[in-house]
Formats: sequence, structure tokens, C-alpha cells
Amino acid sequence: MSEIPEAAVPGAAGEIAALLVREGVITPEQLSYAQRVHAKLHSDKTLIDVLQELEYVSADSVARTLRTNTPSLRIGDFLVELGYLSRNDLQAALNLQKEGTEHKMLGDIFVENGFIEERKLIEVLSFQLGFPVAELEFRKLDRKLFNRAPFQLFRDSLFVPVSLENGTATVAFANPLEMRSRVAAETLFGHDLQPAIASRKSILTAIANAENAGSDEPAAADDNTVAGIVNRILDEAMAQRASDIHIEPLKDRIRVRFRQDGVMMPHLDLPLEIAPQITSRIKVMAQADIAEKRRHQDGRILYESRQHGFNLDLRVSFFITIFGEKIVLRLLSKKSAILDVQQIGMTPRMLDLFMNEALAAPSGIMIITGPTGSGKTSTLYSCVGKLNNVNTSIVTAEDPVEFVMEGVAQCSINPKIGVTFDETLRHIVRQDPDVIVLGEIRDTFSAETAIQAALTGHKVLTTFHTVDTIGAVLRLMHMQIEPFLISSTVTCVLAQRLLRMVCNDCAQPYLPSAAEFSKLGYVPKDLAGTQFRVGRGCKQCRFTGYRGRTAVFELLVMSEAMKEAIMENRSASEIRRLAMETPGMVTLFEDGLVKASKGLISLQEVLRDLPRIGLPRPFNELRRITGH
Repeated sequence: MSEIPEAAVPGAAGEIAALLVREGVITPEQLSYAQRVHAKLHSDKTLIDVLQELEYVSADSVARTLRTNTPSLRIGDFLVELGYLSRNDLQAALNLQKEGTEHKMLGDIFVENGFIEERKLIEVLSFQLGFPVAELEFRKLDRKLFNRAPFQLFRDSLFVPVSLENGTATVAFANPLEMRSRVAAETLFGHDLQPAIASRKSILTAIANAENAGSDEPAAADDNTVAGIVNRILDEAMAQRASDIHIEPLKDRIRVRFRQDGVMMPHLDLPLEIAPQITSRIKVMAQADIAEKRRHQDGRILYESRQHGFNLDLRVSFFITIFGEKIVLRLLSKKSAILDVQQIGMTPRMLDLFMNEALAAPSGIMIITGPTGSGKTSTLYSCVGKLNNVNTSIVTAEDPVEFVMEGVAQCSINPKIGVTFDETLRHIVRQDPDVIVLGEIRDTFSAETAIQAALTGHKVLTTFHTVDTIGAVLRLMHMQIEPFLISSTVTCVLAQRLLRMVCNDCAQPYLPSAAEFSKLGYVPKDLAGTQFRVGRGCKQCRFTGYRGRTAVFELLVMSEAMKEAIMENRSASEIRRLAMETPGMVTLFEDGLVKASKGLISLQEVLRDLPRIGLPRPFNELRRITGH
């Protein structure tokens, strides 16, 4: 074979061209002439393009040469010479690789930093080198092939065994030009393996699926498997009536906590070493991006417990922290029935006012407000259940749908596929609804949409995030909604909180202290006949003194005086004073105090968790207003 003239060797950028000469596909003289032509061009054409235009080589001959010499190629020079990467980008990627604390593959750096799209990289490697693309999402991999090495090796080297036929293994690589990956794969499956190419995400997902293979079988769900650990956490959370699961990596361990009756309770600790597997398992279940570890993500899991025979609907949030990804799962039990509106915990007179003045109104906006975790959604669904009948058209826009209701047209917001909140609101009024349910008023646009719907005769139910009922009205005013629109459309505002109930199994009478009387503005005789209680703590309540939760409410039905005050844009203190004069209205604190006096909740919970604006009214008056 002829020696390549030194002038004809184009350096690193001409590795493929030099390879073509060494393999006898072109002569050194042809290469030299092509280089002179290429140097005179002012276009983005590559040297390989020029060789093809001069008809010295064909695309097939280049591909055949590349396929037979794959181990000697370097992906950076390969992409540069083919014109998919600039020399400056290659140098920048090499610098990033050199400066990084962990040794990342060059192909990963190209994709992560936007030098080339992963889809384009796969396309180039597949077309130019003849590697078949392995569609890992659509095939079940043989888990036995993974037994040849720890799963972490497959993750670190980014390859998976696809199949084994006649002693030859097909192996899918994220980057088949990466020597470290090829050497690792050949060590496991032999030098005659058949390389294929797949996306990094699909490879990591396939590894996680193989690691968790068999988790659907009851026998696999034990403490010796990651799938078994995750299943046990979900089962125990449901058995203990937790509302949320927190799985958080700390410096030395994984801490698992349950939120029970609104309070975070430690559940168990796990070794930090299994954090990646726990996270991968939950990401697979939630259909999240298993390869993404730098950004926050959301997902959803539909979990069926074979052990306890119930279904769980879980909203999942992955949050990036300095020690890894923290996972929070919100539990929505499919077993839980939607409460009847008469069972949500309102006092008799408040319930009567709510049913007759708010729910029975043919149009207008009904707002349910409170912080996250205050039970707004449960109350909202109770109201929808009351209004739902064969003669009423109800359309919802929720993020996401938490309870499926028969006979209600429910839309779950999904921005990933273009079903945005704004777009849904624009279309919802065209569905000829009688009742419109908006999961939340989140901005001026959604507030204006609710008001316009109410002005055209629709009944609108929605939620808000404010401290109390007056706060909801004031926030609408601060969102630049015209006061006359608020006063003419809002029919009622219902604020609520969830407080822990005293455990009936260990409850005992309680006499308020002098300090507590002072905070209430009462003397002992003012509370004569009350039945305050506290829980001592027992096995039934896990020695907390509390078991279950109940709601406390503040109901504001818009009176004529309130409407006038809003239209006149009066001060917040004046609007609040008029609200207190509204017949039948009690504040959150007053409603909590009345329920504490009956022994349902503790006085300490009321004083600690409910907003106080001034002292409560005389206790006898509160009894009269609430009907207790």
C-alpha cells in the first residue's frame, strides 16, 4: 500500500480521509487533490463531501470503511470531519471533559451542552457506521444477560445486552465509538458482539426495568429488592393513612417520613447506597425521565397493592438537592369516596347558609380558599358531587384530575402535550356548561376568565391560596380586577383549614391555662359548660394524642353592604369590619374555638394553627351564630 505523503495528511480533522487512503479506497494523490479543492471552497462542505463530489468515493464505500475500522475512530474527530461539529466545539467539549470532577464520556458532553442533539447523534452513527437503532422501549430484554455484571457497570458504561443468538450478543450502546464502553462490553459478551445504538434515556430506563424485573410478582416484593422496598413504603403509607411520603437523601442516609394528620412523622431510614436505585424505580413507575438528574420533575403513579387490595393514585415530585433527588409522593386513595357536602364538618347554621346562598345560586363565582393541604380540593369535589345530576352540564379544568366523577367532563392539564391551563380556559366556555370548575385561580387571566364566565350566567367553582375569606377578596382587587366585577360575580368565599382531632381512646378533660384565657380574652365563667379535651397518647394514635382530622371554616356570603364597600374600594380594615357584621359569619379562629369547646380538637391546635385578627366574640354569641 502506498505511503501517505506528509502534506496529504490533514491532521486530526482528516482521520477518516487518511483511513480511506490506508484501506486503499482512494489514492494519496486523490486525497491531495481533494484537499486543495476543499481549501479553496468558502462553503461548509467537508472534505468527505468533496471526495464524494469528485466521485473518488461513494457514501457506501465510506460507510463500509468506517464499519470495519470502528474501534480506531474517535467520536469527536468523526463528527468534525463529517461536518456535524465544529473544531471549536470539539475543543470546548474536551476542555469540559478535562475540567469535570467526574469522567464523562465525550458523547454525553456533546449532548448535555447542546453541541449536537442526541437524536442527530444517533442518526449519524447509525447511518454512517451502519449500526442498527435498537428500539429498547418496545422490546422485553432478557434479564439473564444482565447477570454477568453489576447493574452499576451497565449504567457507568451506558450499554445494555439486547439479545443472544447463536452465541453472538447484540449490545446497544449510547456511543459505540466510546472505547471504554466497547472494552467493557467485549469483556462480558466477547469480541464478536453485534453493536447497536440507542438513546441514553432508553438505555438507563432499560437497565432500571431489568433491575426491577419481576416486581409485579408478589414473590419479588420483599425487602431484598428495591421494588420490594418501594412497594412496602407505599403499602405502609396507605395502611397508616398518610397523605404524603417524603423520601429524602441526607449526608449519611435516606430518610423516609410520612405526613399523618398534617404532621411529618419519621418512618424509617435506608442506606444511602441504594438512593440511585430507589429514585430510578420510582421514576420508572412515574414515567419520568430516568436519565435527567439535574432538573426537577413531576410524574404520576397508579399503584395497585396486591397485599392490601387497594389502589393508589400518587402525584410525584422529584426535587434536586445537594445530596441527591428528594422525592415527595402525594397519596390519593382510589378507595376514598368523595364526601357528601353535609359531612365536610360545617356547623349547622353555616351549612344551611352555604347550601342555600352559595350552592343553590344559579350563577356566580364560589371561591374555596386556604393554604396547600387545607382540604380545598375535597370540599370542591363535595360541592361538585352535590351539583352533579342528569340535568346539569359540568366541565372542569384541573391540574391534575384527582378524583374521577361519573357524568362530569374533567380535563387534566398537561403542558407537555399542549393542553395548557390558558388554552383549556379558552375552550371551556364553548362546551355549553352550566357549571365550570377551575382547579385554581392562579393569575389575572384565570381570574378574568372565571369572572367572564360568571357574567354570562355560568356557575363557577374554584380554589384560591389566601389566608382567609377577606384575603381572597383583597387579592382579587390587587390583581387589577375591577371592583364592580368582583361585587357582581363573587357569591361567596369559603376559607378552611384542617386540624387534628383529639383521639377518643385516650382523651381526657382539659382546663385552659391562665395564659390561654388571656389569649382568648375570656374569663373561666365565659366558658362554662364547655368540654375541652386533650389526648394523653395511646397505641391507637401512635402516642400523639391525635387521630384523624376535621375541617374548620370561615364562610363569607356577599351582603349588599360588602358589595358596596368593594365597589367603593374601601380599605381592608373597613371591608373586614363589614364582613364580621355579615349575618352568620364566624372566623376560622372562632369556628375552631367552638369545635374545641366540644372536645373535637384541642385548644392548643386552635391557638397555634389558626389566624387571629382581634379577640373572638363572646362565647355565647358564637354558640348562637353557629347553632351549637
